[in-house]
Parts: sequence; C-alpha cells; structure tokens
Amino acid sequence: MSAHPSHVSLFWTGLWGGGAERVMLTLAEEFLERGVETDIVLTTTEGELADEVPPEARVIDLEASRILTSLPGLVRYLRRRQPPVLLSAMRRTNCIALWARALSGVSTRIIVSEHNALSASTSQSSWEDRALLSLMRFTYPSADRTVAVSEGVAEDLCRSVGLCREAVTVVYNPVLGPGLAEQATEHADHPWFSTESNSVVLGVGELCEQKDFSTLLRAFARVRERRPAYLAILGEGDKRSVLEREARRLGVSDRLWMPGFVSNPLKYMARASVFALSSRWEGLPTVLIEAMASRTPVVATDCPSGPHEILEDGEYGRLVPVGDPSALAIAIEEALEGHVQPAPRSALDRFRRDAVVDQYLDILSTVV
Repeated sequence: MSAHPSHVSLFWTGLWGGGAERVMLTLAEEFLERGVETDIVLTTTEGELADEVPPEARVIDLEASRILTSLPGLVRYLRRRQPPVLLSAMRRTNCIALWARALSGVSTRIIVSEHNALSASTSQSSWEDRALLSLMRFTYPSADRTVAVSEGVAEDLCRSVGLCREAVTVVYNPVLGPGLAEQATEHADHPWFSTESNSVVLGVGELCEQKDFSTLLRAFARVRERRPAYLAILGEGDKRSVLEREARRLGVSDRLWMPGFVSNPLKYMARASVFALSSRWEGLPTVLIEAMASRTPVVATDCPSGPHEILEDGEYGRLVPVGDPSALAIAIEEALEGHVQPAPRSALDRFRRDAVVDQYLDILSTVV
C-alpha cells in the first residue's frame, strides 16, 4: 500500500440517519485515528447524527438549503483549502463535487462513491431523474476514481452512466468495528425485547418508498394469523402516516411499535427473533450486515442490489421476491421456527471496518 495522504476532504449532504451518512462518518473517524487530517464538508450540518461527528474533524457547513445551491460554497472551499483529494458520496453530491472542481480550477483529485442501485432508484418518467442521469453521464467520466459499494451497484452504474466496468472499484461498507459488540449488549428498553419467549420481527430503515415497509406490514399480518408475534420498525420518514393507516386496516396496530429514529438499533437486533429487510432497492444495506453480526436470523428481498451479495445467494439467510408479502411471510415463519440459521462470523470478514478503510486509503493514495 502507498503512503496515505496527509489531508482528505469528505463531502456529502447532511447528518441524517442513513447508511451512506454513517459510512462517511466511520471513514472520517478512522482517517483521523490514522493521523489523516480530515475535513467534513456538508451542505447542511442538520440531522440525527450530529452528535456522532468526530470532534477532531474540521467541519465546513455550506449552509445550503438544497444540494444544487451548495455549489458556490464548495467552489470557495476548494479554492481556499485546496485539499489534495476529496471523496464524495451519493450521486447528486458527486456531480456537484466534479462540477465545483471544474469551476474552481484547483488540482484536487475527486473520488465519487455510489451507494444505491441507480436504475432502481430513478424514474425515466421524472424530468429531474432524467436530468440527473444526463448530468452523471457528463460528469462521472471526469472523476479520478469511482467507487461502488457492491458488485450489483457497480454493474448497474456502468450500464446506466456508460462507464466501463474497469473504471469502477467495489469497496464494501465498513460496518463491523470494535464498538459493535458493546452496542449489541445495551439494554433494549421495550418490554417485547425483554422476554425470550416473545417472537419479535424487526425492520430498520427510513419510512420511505424504497424500504417498502407496507409489504412487511402485510407479511406480518399473515404471520399473525397463524402465530403470536410482534413487529418493530425503527426509523422515521414521510410514510409514517401511511404505514399507521395500513396497520389499522390490517388489524395489527396493537402488535406494531414504531419509535422513530433510534441511534443504536443493534440492541434491538440482538434480541429480535428475525430481522426482515423488505426494500425495493438498495446498495449494500448496512442494517442487514449489522443484523447478521448480531447473530439474528435474517430474511430479505432479492432487490437490486446488495442482499444477494451479502447473503451469498441465500446461503446465510432467506431471499424472497420484491413486493411479495406472501413469500416474505413464509420466510419470516421459517426463521421463527428455527429453519434459518444465523450467519457464521467468517461471512462477515469482508465488512470489517479496518480492512475496508485500508482499501479506501489505498485508493486515496493512488490518485494523489
């Protein structure tokens, strides 16, 4: 490995509780621990993860109400600081980063990272998505390196944007670190998780279209017809009222707990009977890896992309079709009956924090 750079900038939107945001904060923390001066550049410093920003990091708030309006501030930052390398995350901020470099005239190397399946998360009928795709096709070839969080994301990105496969490097998310076991042992402050005899199905994620918790609710209602069980969904989002109405319609409101954003979901994962991922699309779902690390049986939709890779084609958990509550209910019941075994530790080595950060530092070093 080459000597790592002395100064790195990380650029993304805000401190919301998503998987990509957590990955970037983890990278910042690890870079700092290894003696790399790290700037965290954000369109806004708002969000649930504000308390998790490493205190040693230099935080630059562009104070932008939208990603597009962060462009002038990022141009000024690049001209003032001239970092040797900047790593950005998520497609809109990736485009802004590449655009800002061109306008600023600096020699900063830009590495863009893609965290979601592009074709599944954009709509060809939306003019905004069509415009974004055109912008990506125009800007992404100018990146010094492109990183994708899974093979599926890499292949999808190449098809959608027109990059050659050799131009995209796959680096899995840095999920498993030294504090994970400690988080899992914390007290789960809800009575459903305090009794081992309870059958608790757990879902974690933003309450949005992508996570498709409606399918999980319908699957759970089928499970409830045949056995006593509870459902907990940790996360917040604009679909909360829709899901609450759906739960009332299905008659499962009294068996549903939705506490909103939870800073430490692992303490619930470690005590759940089964973890269920019902997403329509993903990149490399961190929560699925965390659940496996918690020794919890997992079931997941075979969505593009991530679950198929993480579960090794169903070897380490059940894979079911997207949007199929009947198949998801059957998989959940199989897990509750003990027919889905927790994944072995060896299946998780590729998501170890130290190994993944080594890969990122190697990439940063080669472009500087």
